[in-house]
Amino acid sequence: MFIVDAHLDLAYNALRGRDVTRPAAEQVPDQEGIPSVGLPDLRAGGVGLICATIFCMPALPTEPGYHTADEAAFAARQQLDWYKLQAREARMRFVTRRDELPVPTNDSGAPLAQNSPDPGRAARAPGARAAEAQPALLLLEGADPIRSIDEVQGWFDAGLRIVGLAWKRTRYAGGTGAPGPLTPEGVALVREFDRLGIIHDASHLAEESFWQLLDISGGPVIASHSNCRAIVPTDRQLSDDMARALFRRDGIIGINFFDKFLLPPEEQGRRRATLADVVRHVKHLCDVAGDARHVGLGTDMDGGLGREQIPEEIRTSADLPRLADALSAGGFNDDAVRGILGENWLRYFRANLPR
Repeated sequence: MFIVDAHLDLAYNALRGRDVTRPAAEQVPDQEGIPSVGLPDLRAGGVGLICATIFCMPALPTEPGYHTADEAAFAARQQLDWYKLQAREARMRFVTRRDELPVPTNDSGAPLAQNSPDPGRAARAPGARAAEAQPALLLLEGADPIRSIDEVQGWFDAGLRIVGLAWKRTRYAGGTGAPGPLTPEGVALVREFDRLGIIHDASHLAEESFWQLLDISGGPVIASHSNCRAIVPTDRQLSDDMARALFRRDGIIGINFFDKFLLPPEEQGRRRATLADVVRHVKHLCDVAGDARHVGLGTDMDGGLGREQIPEEIRTSADLPRLADALSAGGFNDDAVRGILGENWLRYFRANLPR
């Protein structure tokens, strides 16, 4: 089973003290809880592609963080440097073009031709040590580190391929818990992203910003790590209308594994989330879409939380294949299961990354 996880905060956690180059079981629990993600766990779970984020915490009443664009840019560059180090040491490799995407193989190790227009080329692209390196796309969560439109090209050249304008409110857009539209600077940034082919991530956009983005942008749009507002009624989740709008643009929505985004409010604190809760969100989005082609995973299971706050069947990323059985038990056929676990994201990136 080939798995794609479209949202992991590896560099953010590494720079806060988690050694994500080691298995989660060998990492030390911290104030966020028991770690659940390490590069060896991803390999053990068959996670063939991730979206590796750059996330910089803004200053909040209860959290230290950046106050200015310069401070945000400095923090982001530290995370970019950490990713560059992982690439130099062949722990990770960054995908910037569609022909660099990993190619799922059959049981004998042969590439599956239907997954790439040129499977031989894609299989060769990473080089001889590809099996040791975790394939990743670089995603910026919250655009404040981009200090001006003039810096977008440099970020693109550094490998950035996906950007979410907001987390909370940024200089560019309203975000989670901070309603508001795109700012004039945000509109200009959207147009520059479209010029370069950078994918928009709508996961944290405030609703007004979300609709404005879809109105002014003709570029690709996803929600890397969002769940259903019909089940968890907060502005962090997507309404059915928002989901439909993404699906009309052929976008993918990645299911988030954070228990507060999985469990209805009346069940939070009363029980652990389970994979059945993940399946519930998947089913709802598939019903909205009319098929299973637009749903994937964006677990965010290292996003400021610990093992206690993700589905109880999942101890680390190595356990993600267990979701296949849960989806099958929920009525999904084998093709749908393969799509949800990874092939939907692969299809999307194959169509929307630069050539």
